[in-house]
Amino acid sequence: MEWEVVIGLEVHAQLATASKMFSGASTAYGAAPNTQACAVDLGLPGVLPVVNARAVEMAVIFGLAVEAEIAPRSVFARKNYFYPDLPKGYQISQYEDPIVSRGRLTIDIDGTQRDIEITRAHLEEDAGKSIHGVLPGVSGIDLNRAGTPLLEIVSEPVMHSAREAVAYMRELHRLVRYLGICDGNMQEGSFRCDANVSVRPKGSQTLGTRTEIKNLNSFRFVEHAIEHEIERQIDVLEDGGKIHQETRLYDPDKDETRTMRTKEDAHDYRYFPDPDLLPVEVDEAFVARIAARLPELPRAKQARYCIDLGLTTEDASALVQDPQTSQWFETAVSAGPAEPRLLANWISGELFGALNKGGVGIADAPIRPHDLNQLVTRIANGVISGKIAKQVFQAMWNGEGTPDDIIESKGLQQVSDTSLIDSAVAEVIAEFPDQAEQYRDGKEKILAFLVGQVMKRTKGKANPAMVNEAIRKAI
Repeated sequence: MEWEVVIGLEVHAQLATASKMFSGASTAYGAAPNTQACAVDLGLPGVLPVVNARAVEMAVIFGLAVEAEIAPRSVFARKNYFYPDLPKGYQISQYEDPIVSRGRLTIDIDGTQRDIEITRAHLEEDAGKSIHGVLPGVSGIDLNRAGTPLLEIVSEPVMHSAREAVAYMRELHRLVRYLGICDGNMQEGSFRCDANVSVRPKGSQTLGTRTEIKNLNSFRFVEHAIEHEIERQIDVLEDGGKIHQETRLYDPDKDETRTMRTKEDAHDYRYFPDPDLLPVEVDEAFVARIAARLPELPRAKQARYCIDLGLTTEDASALVQDPQTSQWFETAVSAGPAEPRLLANWISGELFGALNKGGVGIADAPIRPHDLNQLVTRIANGVISGKIAKQVFQAMWNGEGTPDDIIESKGLQQVSDTSLIDSAVAEVIAEFPDQAEQYRDGKEKILAFLVGQVMKRTKGKANPAMVNEAIRKAI
């Protein structure tokens, strides 16, 4: 039997607020366990939660970016369940009346664009964290995360492969970072997802029983976990078994999913409006003010790079994957007359290579944007060749100074003196008469050999275009 896969993702983006969803406690990462959980986060008797207005604003920012409907009135509810890292015995979330609904996100998959519908995005608080293996024989609880503001973004079940799910998650990851509402740090748990996976006979319109894979915090894990779960479900069904609705965990060491607990339905959580929190109301003027401040979104930026700056689709796509990279590029472009396309090539080539090798982000690169602009300008105006420029780039990376300082101190200026070039060409032709004769007989490929010999004599400093012309004229 042929099977069709159906996937929906629930992505949890930790909002980049300084304080928690309903208290003034800090959200800073890395504090000692249980030092950032206040009385409100712990649900102690007599405390009252207060909605973080900045979190509401960030939810609206996201909703506008995905062309969603912003609810003029949304309600917080209590989601009741018992778990050791949930100190109140319930989680404050939004159920029937979320702040964002019916949006869409465009993804690129296999060279085509496709819209993925977003069912809703709602505000909620995070739970704490269970710690295993630190204390002998027991598990510990760190409640620093308890109360941290989350935006849970729920897609429609319209994806049909692990690759498609990862493409959607990557696009969402890029978007929230451009919007400045989430730092996207997956290692710290700031951006993670639960994947709902089911399979059904191809052509069927009835959804199969789904399982939910919890807390996937890397794109690779998302892809592997979904692929494994698809294979597992198909194997079970083809052996005559049934899929049980359940929550599963992904074990990256064994590359498998395993049962965590039976999957609850909404009624099992006994949702009801939180009696301590008033409905959140946002008016049209509030939404309009936020809309006016929306930054340029990555897809619009990519199109602008192609149309206005003449970049290729590939280069533009590489530059807009990260907001810091696009800002670095734009700063470099604004620094002078350098050709944007050549700058883009050097960023996606030499700079990205050096960053990967050094294990640093572009914000910490030892080369500044205006210095790369200067280097590219010196290539364009013939001061140095592209080959010499790579030496200069490495010296810049090592902190040896600006491009002009390095070129002057190392004597790397390109030789454009026709008499010197003609002399070197004459020496090469005299030393390699057979190759010169081959070129004279029409073997064009031998020209590269002759040019290389001239460049060797000039220690790579001769102007390559002038060398080519000189050899043709001499032969």
